[in-house]
Amino acid sequence: MASYTESIERLIEKLTKLPGIGRRSAERIIGHILNVPIEEAKALAIAIVKVKENVKFCRICHNLSEQELCRICQDSSRKKDLLCIVENPSDIAAIEKAGSFRGVYHVLMGSISPLEGKGPQDLKIDTLLNRLKENNVKEVIIATDADTEGETTALYLTKILKPSGIKLTRIGVGIPMGANLEYSDSSTLSKALESRREL
Repeated sequence: MASYTESIERLIEKLTKLPGIGRRSAERIIGHILNVPIEEAKALAIAIVKVKENVKFCRICHNLSEQELCRICQDSSRKKDLLCIVENPSDIAAIEKAGSFRGVYHVLMGSISPLEGKGPQDLKIDTLLNRLKENNVKEVIIATDADTEGETTALYLTKILKPSGIKLTRIGVGIPMGANLEYSDSSTLSKALESRREL
C-alpha cells in the first residue's frame, strides 16, 4: 500500500476531524487542493482563519454574526413578537432560505441528549426566558428537529413555557412536498397525521 507524504498525512488527519469527512473524502479534497493554483489554496486557508477570527454569536439570539448583533436582530422590519426556537444557527439558514418567516429566532445551541450527558442547563434556555420576559412575544414556534433529542427538547420547552400564557406552536413534521405516501416510513406517516391542520 502506497503511503502519502508526511504533510499530506497531517492534512488528512486534520480534515477527517471535520464532520462528515472520512479518509476517502479527505484524499479527494487534497487531490483538488494539489490541482489548484497556490493562490487559491492560500485563499482557502485565509478564509478559514478569517471565519475563526471574525465570527461570533449574536448577543441576543445566538445566531452567527460578525458584529454584536446578527443581521436578523438588527432588522427593524422583523416581527419581534414572533419567536422561532431552533437548535443550531444552521437551522436559521435553512428557514431563511424558504423566505416566508419574518419573525426572529432564538438558538438553543443544541438539544437535550441524556445519552451525551446534555441537559437543559447546557442549552441557552435562561437567555430565552429572559427574552420572553423583556419582550412582548405573542407566539413561540418550537422548531427543534423531529428526532428523539429534538422531541425531548420540544416537550421540555412546552412544559416550562406553557405557564407563561404565550401561544406555543410546533412546526409541522411529516411528508415532504412531492413525496409519495407509499414510500414513507410508518414513523413519518404517524407524525404527518399528528401534525395535520384544519383546511
